Amino acid sequence: MTEGGKNMRDTEALIARLAQEARPQRPLPHPARRALGWSLTALAFGAAMVWAIGPRPDLAERLADGRFLLEQAAALATGIAAAIAALSLTIPGASPLLRLAPVIPAALWLATLSAGCLRDWWQSGVDGLRITPDPACFGYIALIGSLPAVVLYMMLRRGVPLAPRLTIALAALAAAGLGNFALRFFHMQDAALMVLVWQVGSVALIALLAGISGQRLLRWPARTV
Repeated sequence: MTEGGKNMRDTEALIARLAQEARPQRPLPHPARRALGWSLTALAFGAAMVWAIGPRPDLAERLADGRFLLEQAAALATGIAAAIAALSLTIPGASPLLRLAPVIPAALWLATLSAGCLRDWWQSGVDGLRITPDPACFGYIALIGSLPAVVLYMMLRRGVPLAPRLTIALAALAAAGLGNFALRFFHMQDAALMVLVWQVGSVALIALLAGISGQRLLRWPARTV
């Protein structure tokens, strides 16, 4: 039998098998709805971690600070929007606009911190822009984002890996974003430049490293004839 004939036979056998094994599939809920459910899980885990580590002693004062609340709202919105974008990338035909969901909240997050840098410089001069080592941020963000990352990864595996690297990068951004959101409820570091470098920088680094591994983490399921 020629190579072309063998390939044709294999193709026909695969089609016949798919037709026999096909079962009605329930479509996945809208990415925003799935992201909301995931966010509740992530926030519950983050709250448990804050309770276990211990809230910062000036938390009540921070919660009355409009700048702190705006930065936290932007971080939270970035994480949830990134989850929506990641989940949309596993659904063929989903609106391309969903992939851009994190752009606006992430821009707002960076803008609020940049404005904070200017404010710190105006109030304290060069001392307000001093950077000191704070590597614990990376560890805390990774720790708090670990369970949400695993849960979101399992949710992504229910879809189709259309763009594995971008999908995993966005998922990591979502988990790390919510990890950073929880971090600031117990970690007493509010200097805008320090938050920008060590906390937002940690979130970006986690997303980048995860994205590099995306092709290995999300693969098309292997089929045999």
